[in-house]
Amino acid sequence: MAHFHSRLGLLALLCLVQWVSCKVVQFELNLTWENHEVAGAMRKMILSNGQFPSPTLRLKQGDKVEFLVHNSMPFGTTVHFHGIEQRGTPWSDGVPGLSQRPIAPGDQFLYTWTATHYGTYIYHAHTRGQIEDGLYGAIYIQPDESVEKPFHLITEDAEELQAIGRAEIETKPIVLSDWRHLTSEEIWQAQVASGVENFCANAVLINGKGSVLCLPQDRIDALTTPAQRGRLRNKSLTDMGCLPLGDLQKINLTPQGFLRGCIPSQGPAEIFEVESALQYRSWDLINIAGSLELAFSIDQHPLYVYAIDGRYIEPIRADAITIPIGSRYSVLVKLDQPAGEYTVRSANTGANQIINGTGIMRYGASTSNQKKVSQPWITETGTNATAETVFLDETRVVPFPVEVPSLHADRTYILNVDHIGDSYIWTLGNHSYPQSNEEATPLLFNRSSIPTKYTITTLNNTWVDLIVNVTTGGQLLIQSTSIRINTS
Repeated sequence: MAHFHSRLGLLALLCLVQWVSCKVVQFELNLTWENHEVAGAMRKMILSNGQFPSPTLRLKQGDKVEFLVHNSMPFGTTVHFHGIEQRGTPWSDGVPGLSQRPIAPGDQFLYTWTATHYGTYIYHAHTRGQIEDGLYGAIYIQPDESVEKPFHLITEDAEELQAIGRAEIETKPIVLSDWRHLTSEEIWQAQVASGVENFCANAVLINGKGSVLCLPQDRIDALTTPAQRGRLRNKSLTDMGCLPLGDLQKINLTPQGFLRGCIPSQGPAEIFEVESALQYRSWDLINIAGSLELAFSIDQHPLYVYAIDGRYIEPIRADAITIPIGSRYSVLVKLDQPAGEYTVRSANTGANQIINGTGIMRYGASTSNQKKVSQPWITETGTNATAETVFLDETRVVPFPVEVPSLHADRTYILNVDHIGDSYIWTLGNHSYPQSNEEATPLLFNRSSIPTKYTITTLNNTWVDLIVNVTTGGQLLIQSTSIRINTS
């Protein structure tokens, strides 16, 4: 620790000399592997400083970050800062086998980076499947005062603009995730043994809270879509609401709780307390689920979407948003409804599973005789509950300020993504990346060792198009697939 603090002092001194407004912000995370109850059921999981989800990091644009991770778990780990620009700090990207070795049990690692851009991001485990064991937390970077904001496009009323500005400063994360009774290693072993990919969860969590809901089979059958029925071939979705694809004999090799075997359990619901006197609240919606593309809404309260993936947009009013995995949407909610409780809903929109979770937005002045059943915008399957429900139309999204893309690409690369072998193995090209590479000497230690056929070289200030073709070798693509580009 003495070495850490001496480094911190030196960095602070350098900042003072080089940039008078530089601020060093220190975070310390102690990771433990413990029994903990989530969604009403106990299992082994990762706790960060004794809590789940991991603590929120709040910063200001331009801050220098010192993020010290102590690994008190019985296995190696790393932490990735999703969406954070690692310009000049590639060793802090948290990818084992690429930018660092896993942090060994009993060891520690200091991540250092600069909060170059404002907005909402997330940090999470990046070793094996540990993200599914609970290591993830939100990051909020408050924009510099020089950054132009789009709120005048919502209203020109001075009092409302002041309320909106205050709401943004006090914005809070809403972390949406899926949860499984099996640990990530148990899931991996089941996939290897059966050849069947895990695309189902036991619960949908809102800020780490929720319950395991087991719908009656007749309700599951009623919610089954025509597209799902076409694949079921006279079978039904499982009691977990999962689409049982592939060889039935292989599926029978999977353990209970993998695709079938729903056991209901009751956990606490997340409650968001609001005050109508504040006029607006801001929340940063983050989907960190492993296999669910989630629709989000708050009953009877439209959402003003004002930022996506850490960048302002021209605000758009919508009743519900479909949030891809890894994406972040910042929204304003106008607090203009009668006092009471309003259901916060998060529902899977994919064909892989019928599953949803709920929370509560409660006006502080509400009393028991004011509580009425709120009217939903979305259903249990993330579709329109009424003909009037308006989902965010991504084709209408315009950056703020407007950034016009080039009509000409300087370079174009085509990437082919496909299954290879069993359904849980994917390839980018003709080979799959083995997990054993996470233990190898990081490529960053010897960049010249990377074969040129595995690299894409670009020039600064040029437009590059990456075209991703996703095929499935005859297997059904039942969840969205995304490709992430990390900036270093």
